[in-house]
Amino acid sequence: MTVQVNYKNNIIANSAGNYAFFTDEKLQIKNLKNTFSNHEISFISEIIKKKSTKKSFVSFDLSSKKRIILIPIKENLKNVEIEHLGANFYNYIHENSINDISINLDSLKIKPFKDYLGCFLHGLKLRSYDFNIYKSKKEKKNYIINILGKKNNSFSKNELKFKALEDGLKFTKDLVSEPGNILHPDEYAKRLNLLKKIGLKINVYNEKKLKKLGMNALLGVGQGSIRGSYLVTLEWNGLKNK
Repeated sequence: MTVQVNYKNNIIANSAGNYAFFTDEKLQIKNLKNTFSNHEISFISEIIKKKSTKKSFVSFDLSSKKRIILIPIKENLKNVEIEHLGANFYNYIHENSINDISINLDSLKIKPFKDYLGCFLHGLKLRSYDFNIYKSKKEKKNYIINILGKKNNSFSKNELKFKALEDGLKFTKDLVSEPGNILHPDEYAKRLNLLKKIGLKINVYNEKKLKKLGMNALLGVGQGSIRGSYLVTLEWNGLKNK
């Protein structure tokens, strides 16, 4: 499963689709005039009065072509709590087969904003991880998240940082999930060696090099296998200034 995030400054009023809004704990939404008509805003207000504020997410249909999802947030949330909220939101849209949704940021009144949105999307993307390489019937779904509003620019600067974390965690989860008959020592060393392309310094010590280092205990463990024995070291010296 893949999650595609698009950033759009312009909000098209009265357009159809699924919309999500961050609200306070009482489900109060700010700045709806750019998205809905006065009639729709009145209807939304009446619906909210009848909804429970204890649920993680509140959903209702504004029309046959427009669904509204409210995301209540508490004050002073920690980053890890925001990530959990994003992960739970992914579970919600997955379970309800919502593949395309627009999140309107104009309703979000939190500082620092970039950290909140970044952690929310980070948790959402991490939860979308699925190891299905060997499944006969793969569930191929693309989730499109459209981030709407003028606050997009405050997050884009941190996007590379979150992407690096997500790519690293995905790589690690793939390694952990692979069965031993596939990810044997030869293959493991091969995959780690590929990390050179992102700037890591990789040293692969094969049996010959391990003997020179006197690592006989490690070699002794691998003597009963048809695979080789390896020690791989990874070094990161930071980005070089251009």
